[in-house]
Amino acid sequence: PVGGQWNYDADNRSGWRNKDVIPKRIEFPIDATTQTVINTVEQHFSDHPGDLTQFSYATDATQAQAHLAQFIQIFLPRFGQYQDALAEESTTMFHGLIGLYLNAGLLEPADVCNQAEAAYRAGSAPLAATEGFIRQIIGWREYVRGIYWYHMPRYATLNTWDAATPLPSWFWSGNTHMRCLHKSIQQSLDTGYAHHIQRLMVIGNFSLLAGLSVSEVCDWYLAMYVDAYEWVELPNTLGMALNADDGIMASKPYAASGKYIAKQGNHCQQCPYDPKLTTGPKACPYNSLYWRFIDRHLDSLSKNPRMGLITGQWRKRAADERESIVQWADQLLDRVESL
Repeated sequence: PVGGQWNYDADNRSGWRNKDVIPKRIEFPIDATTQTVINTVEQHFSDHPGDLTQFSYATDATQAQAHLAQFIQIFLPRFGQYQDALAEESTTMFHGLIGLYLNAGLLEPADVCNQAEAAYRAGSAPLAATEGFIRQIIGWREYVRGIYWYHMPRYATLNTWDAATPLPSWFWSGNTHMRCLHKSIQQSLDTGYAHHIQRLMVIGNFSLLAGLSVSEVCDWYLAMYVDAYEWVELPNTLGMALNADDGIMASKPYAASGKYIAKQGNHCQQCPYDPKLTTGPKACPYNSLYWRFIDRHLDSLSKNPRMGLITGQWRKRAADERESIVQWADQLLDRVESL
C-alpha cells in the first residue's frame, strides 16, 4: 500500500474544538423544474419532515460534479482529520456529502475515487485523508452492498438483542434535552442529512443502548435520509448501528458512553447533562444506559474478545454499585419521552 500502511486512522478522527474555519459550501440555483417539485411537495406533504427553505442539493450530474470538485479541492485536505467530529457550528463539517449522488447515479464511484487519488498524487490532499475517503467507497460502500445482496431477505428479520422498545416521539420532532441527539435529529428532520458519526454514535448508539425496536429504527433511517436506499441503509443501521445481525457485519457492538461524544465535539458544553456523571438528574443518559446494556447482555458480550476489557471492568465493580447504575438506567427508560 502507498506509504507502507493499510490505513492511517491514527492520523484522522480528531475531536472538534472550533480551531479551524469551515469553508462555505457551493450552492446551486433553484431552477424552474426544481421549484415546481418543491411547490408540489409543499402542497401535498406539508406535514412531513423537511425544511424546503434549506434545499441546496445538486439535481443533475453537472452540478454533482461541481460539488465533488469543490470537496476534493477545498474540503478533502481536512476530511480525515475531522471525519468523526461533532460540532455545534456546522452540520456538514468537512464531509463529502456525495452519498446521495453516488446512490442516485449522478456520480460514479470509480470516477470519484480516481479524482481523489489524483489530488493526492498532485500533492493537494494528504495521504491519510485520501486513503480514508477512498476506503469508505471501495471498501465500506461495496462491503455493505455485498452484505445486503448475500443475506437478504433473512437479514431484515434479525434482532440479536431482542430490541423492541418503541421509538420516543422526539425522533419526529428533535425535542429532547440531550444536546447531541437534539442537534443530530433536528438536522436530519430538516435536511435529510447527518454524517456517519451522528448516525452511528449519536442516534444509532442511543437506539442500541435503549433497546429501541430494530424495525422501527430501520424504517426511520430509511424514511429520513436522502441517500437512504435500502441496500445501503439496512446493513448500516441494522448491522452496524444496532449490532442486530448476529455479528455478520461487525465484530463488536458500536456502543459507547457519553465520554465518547464529549471527546468528539462540543455539544456537551450546551447540554444540561454531564458526561462525567453516571447517575443522578444531571448525569448523561448515555452513561448508565451503556452499562445497563453491558449488564443485560453480559454473558454474550463476555464471549467477544473485543469486549473482554469492558465486561471485566463491569464484573469488578461492587454489586451495589452495579445495581444502582442499572436501576437508574431503567428509570431513564421509563421516562424516555422527557429526556
